Amino acid sequence: MPAKKILALTGDYAEDYEIMVPVQLLSMVGHIVHTVCPDKQAGDYTLTSVHDLELGLQTYYSIDGHRFTLNKTFSEVNEAEYDALFITGGGAPEYIRLNPRVIEIVQHFANNNKPIGTVGHGVQVLAAAGVLRGRKVTGYIACEPEVAISGGTYVKKDWGETNVDGNLVSCVAWSGHETFVAEFLKVLGTTIEL
Repeated sequence: MPAKKILALTGDYAEDYEIMVPVQLLSMVGHIVHTVCPDKQAGDYTLTSVHDLELGLQTYYSIDGHRFTLNKTFSEVNEAEYDALFITGGGAPEYIRLNPRVIEIVQHFANNNKPIGTVGHGVQVLAAAGVLRGRKVTGYIACEPEVAISGGTYVKKDWGETNVDGNLVSCVAWSGHETFVAEFLKVLGTTIEL
């Protein structure tokens, strides 16, 4: 299996598991994953947050997570050199989608039918980039209106489920990593033999 080169977009307060786990698993199977954040350099870090649900609350709550070290400088990204894109969830998509260069990068992957994976709030970046028209995605339930407004169809899934629409792989939250990574690897053409 040839290694794929994957660009991972993240930022401060990305959900801890939603950046750590996919990047670690994709790297573990031999893919090259470059993690970037607007306005940050290789060696800088982003602070993650840990999200969880508690009975009786209407939404998740957050506590500070880990420092996640970036391994690529954002300003040096040439999206044409990458085979696939991963967009983390958590709080980061809310503001990285405001960066015009992030939008250009996402549009490159969508327009060239390259694999794109998102977790949780990551679909906010896809909506902002205008690449969801006619597409089916899932994500954190609070993103449903943005998906609809941008011309996409929000697919309601359980916490551990993933949606696949051609080159686009999305899951509701970190609790779906098992299915998300398995489906993203299929779209990447990665086979693992036991």
